[in-house]
Amino acid sequence: MNALSSHDSHHPTEMVSQDRKDEEKAMSTEVPGGSDAIANGYYEERQAFKQGLRERHIQMIALAGTIGTGLFLSSGRAVAHSGPLGAFLGYTIIGLSVSSIMFVVGELGALVPLNGGIVRYSEYFFDPALSFANGWNLVYSYLVSIPAEITAAAVLIEFWVTINNAVWITIFGILMVATAIFLVRVYGELEFAFSMLKIMLVIGINIMALVITCGGGPDHRTIGFQYWRNPGPFVQYLGISGSLGRFLGLWSTMNNAIYSYSGIEVITTAAAETRNPRRAIPQAARRIFIRVLLFYILTIFMIGLVVPSNDPDLVHSTGTASQSPFVIAATRAGIKVVPSIINAVILTSAWSSGNSNMLSGSRILYGMAVHGHAPAVFRRLNRFGVPYAAVALFGLFICLGYMTVSSTASTVFTWLQDLVSISTLINWMSICIVYLRFYYGCKKQSIDRHRDLPFAAPWQPYTTWATLILFTVLLITGGYSTFIHGEWSDETFVSSYINIPIILLLYFGYKLWNKSKIIPLDELPIKAFIEIYQRNPEPAPKPKRGLHKLNILWA
Repeated sequence: MNALSSHDSHHPTEMVSQDRKDEEKAMSTEVPGGSDAIANGYYEERQAFKQGLRERHIQMIALAGTIGTGLFLSSGRAVAHSGPLGAFLGYTIIGLSVSSIMFVVGELGALVPLNGGIVRYSEYFFDPALSFANGWNLVYSYLVSIPAEITAAAVLIEFWVTINNAVWITIFGILMVATAIFLVRVYGELEFAFSMLKIMLVIGINIMALVITCGGGPDHRTIGFQYWRNPGPFVQYLGISGSLGRFLGLWSTMNNAIYSYSGIEVITTAAAETRNPRRAIPQAARRIFIRVLLFYILTIFMIGLVVPSNDPDLVHSTGTASQSPFVIAATRAGIKVVPSIINAVILTSAWSSGNSNMLSGSRILYGMAVHGHAPAVFRRLNRFGVPYAAVALFGLFICLGYMTVSSTASTVFTWLQDLVSISTLINWMSICIVYLRFYYGCKKQSIDRHRDLPFAAPWQPYTTWATLILFTVLLITGGYSTFIHGEWSDETFVSSYINIPIILLLYFGYKLWNKSKIIPLDELPIKAFIEIYQRNPEPAPKPKRGLHKLNILWA
């Protein structure tokens, strides 16, 4: 197992205030009974980074940070493929599964508040080979998804004005890199504002849907559950009749929902830059049910009420607000002002998602470099405590967005996006595997998780096992439609299964080259991190006073 490596001479430790230096020096004394290398590396990393993400930033990022085009634009496709009840069930099942992911990430992140998320947990609690394989899987995913989000933002502008997309890609790209290269506090404030806009939009469109359903629209037409009766609660997917067609529609919606929930685990990727992470991260994890229920399940339910599953506009992709099921419902009801409002907030969502991917990708690459899984240059920090070399790499790949300007290159770029569409599923499976090793490591070492850890995920290990099994089945059956007679698609088959041999090649290739082994349960460095946690208690939160008691969004 590789310990945390020391930072090179480019780290700006000399710029840390003298008081901060004295505090960190006092904390970095030898940890009794633990690993000195882990302890020293831990304190050095926490010292090198600036803790610019406050608790309210983490709470809002967790609450609404990943709500984006998947919910606002692509959710209509779920209703079209499986019907209102099928879409509701699909989003509910995946929502409960990702809740388990959020809880276990919260437990690991609170104990090991270092940058890199699952890359770091894999290194310490499972096998360096998985840290290497899944790390590069995620890096590739972010390298392509960042320009994809910028391109989506450029397309959204076309809703109002038509200008060559290259202009908007350049503007958004420069803004995104500028945001990422300076203080992480800037990112936190932007995400806080974007999250507030998205929360207000979700609440607003759900209220609008309720008004339309009850006959309060300009056309005064009461809908109720009419669309659940005709065309019906389920859809016969791919024209297959009977219960099989309805089940396949539900199954396809579950794969669609994965995209909408992707990025839910990002709250721990910048844990070293989070103030009071052992309080902020668990608080964010505990609110996952509110987020899933209010922002996803309720929204999908309301969509199924106001738009029939056989509406052709649900599957007509424009990339702008015109394909949003809520815009379709508002247009049907005669409400004219809604499309521009929704398009504006979706535009901020695309930019927000790009910012989030930039932060997560650069911190994951930093974490890999710390353990020797990526070139050491990506460990370098600037005077603001930002891994500028990692940010620069992702900024360079923004140029992939220019491929969309050419029709031929756009097809290639679409394939690149499709190739990483399954990476979220593989990442979640990796989180489950690593957590299960951690859980059984605690059992082996007689560690009481509820007593000794800063946060213990509930209902373990049962929900993690159930989630891992579900995601494994979804991964294996992701391209099932290509095996149905007359439905073969090269693109669908490749995008559904190419990640499996890639991740296996990276994992076993690393093991053969570096002779790494799965760390035995009794050698997992859990106690070393517990000792660090116990020696450095975080200050108690200030009690809420006055109007602050009414704040339910962040602590």
